[in-house]
Formats: sequence, C-alpha cells, structure tokens
Amino acid sequence: MQRVLVTGAAGGVGTRLRRLMKGLYPQIRWSDIRQPGDLAADEEFVQADLSDMRAVETMVAGMQGIVHLGGYSIEGPWETILQANIVGTHNLFEAARKTGVERVVFASSNHTVGFYPRSRRIGTDVTLRPDSRYGVSKAFGEAVAALYAYKHGLRVTCLRIGNVAEAPADLRRMSIWLHPEDLVQLIRIGLEHPDLHYEVFYGASDNARTWWDNENAFRYGYKPKHRSEDHRDVALAAQKKLAADPIGDWYEGGPFCSDEFDGGIERAPY
Repeated sequence: MQRVLVTGAAGGVGTRLRRLMKGLYPQIRWSDIRQPGDLAADEEFVQADLSDMRAVETMVAGMQGIVHLGGYSIEGPWETILQANIVGTHNLFEAARKTGVERVVFASSNHTVGFYPRSRRIGTDVTLRPDSRYGVSKAFGEAVAALYAYKHGLRVTCLRIGNVAEAPADLRRMSIWLHPEDLVQLIRIGLEHPDLHYEVFYGASDNARTWWDNENAFRYGYKPKHRSEDHRDVALAAQKKLAADPIGDWYEGGPFCSDEFDGGIERAPY
C-alpha cells in the first residue's frame, strides 16, 4: 500500500489520524468539504463535497486505498444525511471502482445496531437495528460496501466504530470506547491484510464491559492496546452526573435510541 486517501480530515477523528498516520504510507492524501485550520505544509489536501461525483472522482484519482471517515457524523435532518452519507458514500464507492482503487476501509457505526439491549452480546452477523437516520445511513454504507466487494472485487472493511476518544467519558462509553491508536491498527488491517476481502469489525478497544463479540477482527490479528477499565473511576464518576434515560439506558445506542422515541419497543428482551 503506497497511496492512501483519508476523507473527513477536518473532523475530530480525522484530526487525530492526521497525527497518528503521519509517515505510515509514502503518500497520504487528506480530504474534506472544508480545509482543516491546522493543515501542515507537507500534508496533501483535496477539498471535495462527497455529493459531487466529479469532485469525488478527482479526490480518489491515483489512490490504492481509501479510509472513508467523511460525511455527517451525528443525527441530523433526512436531507442532510441523504446527501452526505448516502449519496456521498455511493459516490465514493463508484468512484473507487472507476478509478481502480484496491481497498476501502469504511467508517460504519455502532448505531447500525443501536436497538439491541445492553444485556445481549452480539456479533457482526446480527440483523441490523439502526437507532437513527444516521444509523440507517451507515447500514446503507455497509450494504453498498458488500455490493462493491462481491460484484466488483473491491477489498472492503467496515468498522462499526464505537466512540473514538482518549478515554471513555461515561458508563456506556466504557463498553464502546475506541482509542485512536487502536483505530489505526484496525485501519492498517483493512488496508494491508492479504487475506481480507469483505469483513465487518467492531471498532472497540479492550473493553471488559463490551457488548460486542469482535472475533472477526481478532482473526485478522487485531490486538487492542488500550483498556477502558483503566479509566473506570473517572468514567463512573461522570456517569453519576447524567440524568436517567429509561430508553437510552436500556439500549446499546444510548441517547440515539431515546431521541425522538414515540411509541416504539421500550425494552426489547433480546
């Protein structure tokens, strides 16, 4: 792997990766809808709107691998989600196919499965239960990724990312936390592992309280270095300051589940 494009360069995760991935590959091109304010002189940047196919084709031209973090990263109005995460993700995979990209690492989300109860441990093969319009867009992205892998031969890794941060912020995030250095390890597996064709991994560190079976990632050599229990006291102290959320506290998706909730299944048994 010589030439890698990373979208979402101006976002919180992209900003961390610009530091951590520096020098990993001979050429790394960064892209976003806006230029990062702290862009260094030696960083290659292409500004592009993901909903503009011509701009996306220019962005991916000449690349071997893509790490697709770009898009709208929280819940939002349908039209916003549609253009950034659905039209934009289709454009990226189609442009990758047309320009000969070999591999894509797609940043999916835990919100594709947010309506599973916290009492259940789930693998990557469960039926999707998105908890939001944002979650629906990431479920679409996983489906498009599978289409381009099986029909067109792209090698694709979908990462159902939990919460990327230096430390888990509360009880829920002790289960879904992903340290940025562990994210880089997952990305490198997706870009470099010789046997990978299409896989779904959970983006989580070594979390004793996890709700996810991440055996798929472990089979490809993933060995997270960071443990959420090392931050237990601070996270649990922060949890005590949060208001109770009967719906969000039951489901893995947390407040994404309770937001706009109006008569759904309050407590799925499994």
